[in-house]
Amino acid sequence: MDTTVVPIWIYMVVTILSTLHADRNVYPSAGVLFVHVLEREHFKGEFPPYPKPGDSSNDPITFNTNLMGYPDRPGWLRYIQRTSHSDGVLYGSPTAEHVGKATIIEIIAYNRRTFETARHNLVINIMSTEEYPLPYQAEFYIKNMNVEEMLASEVLGDFLGAVKNVWQPERLNAVNITSALDRGGRVPLPINNLKEGVYVMVGADVQFSSCLREVENSQNQLRCSQEMEPVISCDKKFRAQFDIDWCKINLVDITKMIMIHSNRPDPGTGVLPDIGGYNPPPESLKSRDFFADFLITLAVPSAVAMVLFSVLGYSMCCRREGVIQLVHHSSIQKSTKELRSMSKNREISWPLSTLPVFSQSEEVVPPIHPDNYETTSMPLMQTQTNLQNQIQIPQQQPSGDRENYCMSTFRRLEASILVWFCLKESLNYRREYFILHLI
Repeated sequence: MDTTVVPIWIYMVVTILSTLHADRNVYPSAGVLFVHVLEREHFKGEFPPYPKPGDSSNDPITFNTNLMGYPDRPGWLRYIQRTSHSDGVLYGSPTAEHVGKATIIEIIAYNRRTFETARHNLVINIMSTEEYPLPYQAEFYIKNMNVEEMLASEVLGDFLGAVKNVWQPERLNAVNITSALDRGGRVPLPINNLKEGVYVMVGADVQFSSCLREVENSQNQLRCSQEMEPVISCDKKFRAQFDIDWCKINLVDITKMIMIHSNRPDPGTGVLPDIGGYNPPPESLKSRDFFADFLITLAVPSAVAMVLFSVLGYSMCCRREGVIQLVHHSSIQKSTKELRSMSKNREISWPLSTLPVFSQSEEVVPPIHPDNYETTSMPLMQTQTNLQNQIQIPQQQPSGDRENYCMSTFRRLEASILVWFCLKESLNYRREYFILHLI
């Protein structure tokens, strides 16, 4: 009879693999904080070591956790891993609804160097407790801590010890821990070692101590409304390690809470009723005549435009005010044209202030520009470049003849009278228009 000898190292390998791939069972209590650390060292044995002997294995490993058969974790369970070289942490607070139900969490570890994976199962068996829930709960906001730092057993034990010295209950449990980012907090700047902040819910079986209720007095409430720190006598017991924002402390007495039960509608089976197959429209569709729509689209705007045009024409041409405005406008245009025609026939192009008051010369200076020249854009003050084509002003010559002097003076007087007449007509039209408006 042949006997096969199996080397002992094969048994060792099988034992190690069975240990690594076996489902791990944990038994948290309802209403008590549950923390489970995913240690990187526990998964390194399933990945190949470094090719060179003697090198320390420090592979970057990340974890993916989800409820078996679902893409995400249960609502009460959270997961955090700050970097690929740190351990992951599962934490949360199960409720009484989950008691007696085995929750299987799939844990997949990814090796970012070799791109290999390892899969484990974590079976969470939630147990019921007699003191659930603790009747008195206090929520603290710690500003100088991140959630992964607070989840460490040593740090959480120190905080519960400080709370116990202040509260002095018989039973004290950490109920829940929540990151300030999950409450709408802002990510801190990477300066001065700023932290995200964390909310810690603690439950006890006795009334709140006087120190915890100091924040409820009127003076501290006023200081909190003015964004000032309240005066708390027991703050020194926390200040050495924990920076607590006492304005955000929340004291809850479950015994005084009113339970409201809402009647939820029946969710149903989630399956739509069978209403038959899809009935597509027929291929031969009836043609539609758009001529009537086209006429309506053009007729309505055209009718509105004609009515507005008629109203505007009646108000401008048939009403007395409109006629007066038209006459006044035409008179202004007529006066403007007369003044422009007179300015074209002026004898000199320089300002009158530079000329003598009375010209004693018999010579008449011809105009610089022809009759059809547009003088509305002519500058009042002539520059050197404008004067290059001007004629020289004739020198005054003494003469005993006074006839030319009288004729020149008469022409200037005639022009002044004409300008005055035009201005007077314009003022008369304006006065008549103003009187009509007053009537």
